[in-house]
Amino acid sequence: MACYNFTNPHFGREAGACGVCRREQPLKDGYCRLCWCQAALDREVLATDARSANVLAPYVPRVRHHQLFLAGMTKRASPRIPRRFEKRLGAKGRPLKPPPPPVARPIAEWVQPPLFEIGARDYRAHRVDLRSGPPPENPWLTWALYLAHQMAEARGWSAVTRGSMQRTLVKLLSGHSAGELIRASDARIVALAQYIHLAAVLELLEQMDVLTDDLPTTFDSWLQAKTDTLAPAIAAEIRDWARTLRYGAARSLPRDPGTAHGYVIALLPALTDWSARYHHLREVTTADVRALLAPLTSHRKDTALSAVRSLFRWAKAERRIFRNPARGVKGTARNEKVWQPLSQQTLEAAVAAAKSPQARLYLALAAIHGARPGHIRALHLDEIDLAARRISIGGIERPLDELTHRVITQWLEHRRGLWPATANPDLVISKESALGYGPVSHVFVRELRPTGTTFEQLRIDRRLEEALASGGDPSQFLAVFGGSEVTAVRYATNARLLLDDAHETHPGPSPRNSGIDPAAEPEVS
Repeated sequence: MACYNFTNPHFGREAGACGVCRREQPLKDGYCRLCWCQAALDREVLATDARSANVLAPYVPRVRHHQLFLAGMTKRASPRIPRRFEKRLGAKGRPLKPPPPPVARPIAEWVQPPLFEIGARDYRAHRVDLRSGPPPENPWLTWALYLAHQMAEARGWSAVTRGSMQRTLVKLLSGHSAGELIRASDARIVALAQYIHLAAVLELLEQMDVLTDDLPTTFDSWLQAKTDTLAPAIAAEIRDWARTLRYGAARSLPRDPGTAHGYVIALLPALTDWSARYHHLREVTTADVRALLAPLTSHRKDTALSAVRSLFRWAKAERRIFRNPARGVKGTARNEKVWQPLSQQTLEAAVAAAKSPQARLYLALAAIHGARPGHIRALHLDEIDLAARRISIGGIERPLDELTHRVITQWLEHRRGLWPATANPDLVISKESALGYGPVSHVFVRELRPTGTTFEQLRIDRRLEEALASGGDPSQFLAVFGGSEVTAVRYATNARLLLDDAHETHPGPSPRNSGIDPAAEPEVS
């Protein structure tokens, strides 16, 4: 199988003359597989220290013969490194390299600006093996390796991540000169080949001030794909409007990314229908806007109405249309939803489903303290005082009960065991966010939610329970959770509607007021 994989065209090993035996064979770095195998045998005899016993490239050019064996008669297990090459405490492998010396930015007195635009460069030509020798002599590469070492120490990178970053920087900067800029698209090709996170590479190059970002944003790529099927003129206007929402303009501030995304999704069916009948937005009438809103109900209708108003208001201000067809179109008034408390069976199922330390932490903060999932994602380590038993959620300081204190302590021990050297200040981290400074993703949080309910529903239920316990007193709600007066009145009104029912006149005690019984909780895995 090893010989088959070596000759597999998928790996791109083209045939040629081997640099040692001169046979016409598929080559890896200029040598055939038989020479590589012979070099592995020679290394067992010729290695003199731990580093030379773990690298193979220096031994291939020194191969002078091939030792042949009968098929199936050789050992399959890799040979054990001799004891004299082992590190302290019995750990195997090469000793750690010394850290690079401190290096400052190279001084360039004068730089000749390029006369013509330089095309895409092929950084694959710089094939340098850091295991067999030092990196190329280049002040920019030396500075980059020093910055990469500082970043790795601050973020707790593993040895694999450090090596991938070093190989990426060697390919990008081994021939770099003052005044030259590296395209983000070129850095992306090299980073993908070395299996290193592109964001870390771009951050380091931007810190060096040698990066020019030519990559389209995720939002622009998504917007282009969504509007490709529309009429050309309508598609161009929708893209300009959506980019104004997302990035802002001279007289408008950028909106939340979810707002631009939601508005485009809400209008996409109507835009597809309009593109089949019209060529420009100026042909859309008030009847078309009413037809868009007619089949919609509840919050979908509100979102579509806000989106169509925003679109034609922008088009009228930009002089893309003559009159605003959405002017005068009103939505239907609807009653606010009356939240119902979650059943005890639902709460018990959510507690039983929280097996991991991360899930239990989210469950405790949502079901006991009424914290939003976004506030939990943004929670920092310095916002928790375990000694004083205080926690600050969303800028509001709260006392830390015994159950939450124990759950946070268990999570911090788990966090310290997995990522002891991470510099991420967030309370909840993952294997991806531990390498940087940002919070965990929404997908990570969505995978933690219990079956049958969500953290948002648990948060609403906890706040509703407090409003029921106070008899619908908004001042008591504000004293416990803080926030705005409108939110307090909303929960107080909901509680009064529930208390009007005879079954809700005497609500029973909530397990989230007294704390969940620790004996009934599942063990942390």
